[in-house]
Amino acid sequence: MTALHEILRGDAPLVVDVPHAGTFVPPALRERFTTIACTVPDTDWHVEKLYDFVSATGATLVVATHSRYAIDLNRDPAGVALYAGTDNTELCPLRTFANEPIYRDAGPSADEIEARTRSWFVPYHTALAAEIRRVQARHGYAVLLDGHSVPAVVPRLFAGRLPDLNLGTVDGTSCDAGLEAVAARVVSEATSFTSTVNGRFKGGWITRRHGDPRGGVHALQLEMVQAGYMDEAPPYRWDRARAAALGAVLERLVAALLAWRPGR
Repeated sequence: MTALHEILRGDAPLVVDVPHAGTFVPPALRERFTTIACTVPDTDWHVEKLYDFVSATGATLVVATHSRYAIDLNRDPAGVALYAGTDNTELCPLRTFANEPIYRDAGPSADEIEARTRSWFVPYHTALAAEIRRVQARHGYAVLLDGHSVPAVVPRLFAGRLPDLNLGTVDGTSCDAGLEAVAARVVSEATSFTSTVNGRFKGGWITRRHGDPRGGVHALQLEMVQAGYMDEAPPYRWDRARAAALGAVLERLVAALLAWRPGR
C-alpha cells in the first residue's frame, strides 16, 4: 500500500507542507479515469524538489503522495467554495483545470466521497496537525508554509496571467501581521519574479483550517507559477536553471520565516 504522505521531521518552529505534488492514483480508481486524467495534468509538479532543502534548515517537510484527483487535500471537506462567485474545483474533482472530464463514469457518489475523506483526507490533516502541535509545544508557536504551484494561465480559474509568486494569508487572518510583512518583503524583493499578496490565491483550506494566530499557529500559502521552474507542457520537464533561481527565493523565504519570532 502506498503511504499517504512522507514526513521529514525537524525541530524548528516551521512546518512546510506540499499537498498537491502527489501523482499516485489507486488502480481501481485509475480504471475509471479518462485518458487525460490518467496523466494527472493538474499536479503541482516538482514542488517537493523545490523544497528539498527544507530539512537541512531544521524545519519539517510534509509531502502528500496521492493525486489531488483522488481527493483534494486543500478543499473544505464540507464542500464550501473557497472563492465565492468563481469556478471552484471540488473535494473530489470532476473536471481538470482545462475543463475536461476526469471520469468516464458519473464520478464518485456521496458515499464514495465520504469514504475517501475518511481514508485519505482525514489522516493527512491529522498528521499535519500533529506536526504543527509538536513544534508548537517545543517553541510556543508554529509557522506553516503551504506550498503550491499552478500553470501561469488557467482561464477556468482566473483571467490573464498569474503573478509568479502569490502569497496568501487569507487577507491577513491566518498569521501575524508582522510575519506577513516579512514574507511579503522576501517575495517583493525577488525582482526577477512578479508577485502579489492576497490576490487571486488568498490561501486554501489548509491555510484557513490550520492558521490560528491567536492560538500561536501562523499559516501562509505560496502559490508559484510553474513556468518559473519547469516546462508547463507535457512531459513537464524540470528546468534546472530556472529552478535554481526560484529555489534561491524559497531559501530566503524559509530563512526569514525561521528567523521571525512572535511579538518581535
